[in-house]
Amino acid sequence: KMTLTFEFPKLAMLLPENEAYVGRWKVLPIGLHPDIIQKTPTAYLMVTDEDMERLIRPRSRFAHKGDFGHALLVAGGKGRMGAALLAASACMHSGVGKLTVHLPQRGEMVLQTAVPEAMIDLDADRDRITTLPDSLREFDTIAIGPGIGTDERTASLLGRLLRSVDQPLLLDADALNLLARNRELMPLLPPGTVLTPHPREFDRLFGKSANGYDRLHKAATTAVKHAICIVLKGAYTAVCAPQGQIYFNTTGNPGMATAGSGDVLTGVIAALMAQRYDPVKAAIIGVFLHGSAGDLAAARSSEESLVASDIVHELGRAFRMQQADD
Repeated sequence: KMTLTFEFPKLAMLLPENEAYVGRWKVLPIGLHPDIIQKTPTAYLMVTDEDMERLIRPRSRFAHKGDFGHALLVAGGKGRMGAALLAASACMHSGVGKLTVHLPQRGEMVLQTAVPEAMIDLDADRDRITTLPDSLREFDTIAIGPGIGTDERTASLLGRLLRSVDQPLLLDADALNLLARNRELMPLLPPGTVLTPHPREFDRLFGKSANGYDRLHKAATTAVKHAICIVLKGAYTAVCAPQGQIYFNTTGNPGMATAGSGDVLTGVIAALMAQRYDPVKAAIIGVFLHGSAGDLAAARSSEESLVASDIVHELGRAFRMQQADD
């Protein structure tokens, strides 16, 4: 099934419940004047390669690792160390200057072996996250969530973190589930904080939605209300900005619906935030490059065989594609 549409995709085409009616879609230009298009206000925007050329900053030849930030990743738990490895590897492959991973003690050997470029800060507990590094001021951004579980001691840790910092954070996976269970923490989110829920995580946080449009509208209004950025993951991942805009992603494929894909996205966005990209721009760029790497991985093998580590391995080519004209 193919739907032809004039000049722009329509919002309904980007919502999951309409796939059976829309099928694949294609935009047909009809000669609308570009000046009129530019002057027509809208909250709905599609992210393209041209946006990446404008958003991704070139690197100075005289740059050093201090110019690209120091990220803290709080991740991992018993049986879930893979989430920490994927997020850490993705972060290191996305341009961060330095990365420290705070994880349970049982994860030390595997992380040191799998991601030797990362530094490690060990938790007091062998199996779960219960403490924080002594000083948080040295980090340009903090990401928390992949594989940390929902233990009460970890929930207490999340509360202490939110009360200790004022810089934007990135919350994903179990950090979102803990936030859903402890809603009193929501007002403590620093302005500009990035949340990266998939639809079920979003519904646990903000209540069930009747359909995709209801969920999207709720995400947009919540982002404005709390002055945060919500990355609502899906086929056309929507980055909902605190100023009210919604940026739809145009990369990615169904093969990326696989365990660990979200952990990779966390690492990519965290790396960009550490490089002092505005949180919304970091989310837009990160989602686009994550999807582009997924497309490269699927083209190399297939959607069915794609695993999250394949996305990490293609991040270099995804970045390079945006620099091809330099």
